[in-house]
Amino acid sequence: MKKLTKLGMLLMAMVMILTACGGGATEQAATDVEQTEEAMTVGFIFVGPIGDGGWTFAHNEGRTYVEDELGVNTLFKESVPEGPEVEKVIADMVDQGAEVIVATSFGYMDYVEKMSKEYPDVKFLHCSGFKSTDNMNNYFGRMYEPRFLSGLVAGLQTESNEIGYVAAFEIPEVVRGINAFTLGVQAVNPEAEVNVRWTHTWYDPAKEKEAAKALLDDGCDIIAQHQDTAGPQQAAEERGAFAIGYNTISEDKAPKAYLTAPIWNWGGYYKSEIEKVMNDEWAVENVWLGMTDGMIDIAPLTANAKPEIAEVVEAYKAKILNGEFKVFEGVLTKQDGTLVGEEGQAFADGDLLSMSYFLNGVNGKIEN
Repeated sequence: MKKLTKLGMLLMAMVMILTACGGGATEQAATDVEQTEEAMTVGFIFVGPIGDGGWTFAHNEGRTYVEDELGVNTLFKESVPEGPEVEKVIADMVDQGAEVIVATSFGYMDYVEKMSKEYPDVKFLHCSGFKSTDNMNNYFGRMYEPRFLSGLVAGLQTESNEIGYVAAFEIPEVVRGINAFTLGVQAVNPEAEVNVRWTHTWYDPAKEKEAAKALLDDGCDIIAQHQDTAGPQQAAEERGAFAIGYNTISEDKAPKAYLTAPIWNWGGYYKSEIEKVMNDEWAVENVWLGMTDGMIDIAPLTANAKPEIAEVVEAYKAKILNGEFKVFEGVLTKQDGTLVGEEGQAFADGDLLSMSYFLNGVNGKIEN
């Protein structure tokens, strides 16, 4: 088949964008890689806008990475609600030739499961869920590892010993992250506490910023977050406080406040899985990858952090990477004073994946 030129790809992209404005068609990105009509097509479904600077931005970076590295064609649809609309988006992408579908939000799970059975020849990668089929797997990262490291930063940086945490929803992923962060805080500063505010949003800059302001009003001098916007960091900047981001490096959003962030690196996983499909070697394998696998990390500290913090963070990071230290290990105290865990034993993955309680040191309630 004749190769498409770069100009041709750009013209195709312009046509698709114009079509999307009129009829809501799937977006497609042009790249600098010459792609052929025979190249594999991969579809990405995003829960937020690719410009959110957070969760979706990080996944989109992974999408462009595999385009550059493998020369595949990609389709993407942004801001897709976690509901039945996912099924139509999948069908549209398959109609456009997608052989692999990447669905990047937990709430897509049931719909992806259903569509995987309707399209048995398509490979489905679903992020953060737990269901799988003959052609659908799940993938996620142990974000609690860099969350712990960012807690070390907050515990050493705080002066008030009151740290704020703007959180999305009362689900195990978020609860687990808050607990890991708190363990990091208290490992270096047992007097410090973590105060939680729920927004029940993933992407609402105004609401998330207001939640951070409320925490600052209560005396917190550092704001952490499990949100997809920089709103909490910007609130900290405006008040002369410090902030810890999430998903990506966001120093440009709050340069005087930003300290570091737990970040995602999706590109390596996407490249590996798509290569397996291309080589007819793909098989269903549900994975929960850690820092040793490169999917997650802690971003470099900025000059806003106290100089002595870097050495502490690097020491703990090295222990995590060599397997010497586990974030959730031994006997821990819950918020209500009861104990959980076993002496000398790391928590089982099942216990971590279903975590629905706060540990001692967290101020906040879980209301399901």
